[in-house]
Amino acid sequence: MTVTEPTTDVLVVGGGVAGLTAATFTARAELDTLVLNDGESILRRNAHLENVPGFPAGVNPRLFADLLTEQAERNGVVIESARVAAIEPGDDDPWIDVRTAAGDSRRARYVVAASWSDASYLPAGVDRRTAGSKTFVDEDGVGRTSVAGLYAAGRLAETYHQAVVAAGHGAQVGITLVHDSDTPFYHDWVTPEGYFTDRGREVPPGCEEIGPAEQRRRQAASRELMRERFAEPHRERQRTHPSLVGDEKGRVDEAWEIEGS
Repeated sequence: MTVTEPTTDVLVVGGGVAGLTAATFTARAELDTLVLNDGESILRRNAHLENVPGFPAGVNPRLFADLLTEQAERNGVVIESARVAAIEPGDDDPWIDVRTAAGDSRRARYVVAASWSDASYLPAGVDRRTAGSKTFVDEDGVGRTSVAGLYAAGRLAETYHQAVVAAGHGAQVGITLVHDSDTPFYHDWVTPEGYFTDRGREVPPGCEEIGPAEQRRRQAASRELMRERFAEPHRERQRTHPSLVGDEKGRVDEAWEIEGS
């Protein structure tokens, strides 16, 4: 397949916890990152998340998913709605061709497969394992598959079925990809002013020093955003397993008895 445009550094298949987390890390390393997402993450089917670090009383899973999306976009990730039908590594160049079910084509230097456990769109050279109705992709422990430039993250890589595990694996795969791309990168880390420079060191790639004024500004912005996002109950209707319902995807139901009502 001959494709010339559009191109991106990183293309992530799947906008769930693992995919959005991987995308956030690659985008923060200044790699152009595109997420192609089809349908809704299973995260949104949860009634309440009780085991995610940092939320002592739990958190609405649909709000949590919204926050993941907003975080990715604030860091430069482009998210589009599309179903990926096929991934084809180039024969004579390092680029990977990605074709959607609508017939659109994209070209990426790296691809992160972070969809549900369906590997039908992946190239034949990817090592995989079938378990009942699910197919999992073999990776080397940090996301690399048997096809150069192609990574697997989250449930597709047979990680545990928990949001925090998916997030951790997505972060790990994103950082692996950044290192493999030869992008200068030491640590995605914001430190207080002087943390490195007062010791006679240059600020490493991927790190940032900020002074007290900027620290206060960022903390105030964080508090304001979280107050706003948590001020009202989430309006998205709670849904259950797709085999049990036939309602429209993402439908807002004003009559739904949401939290706090």
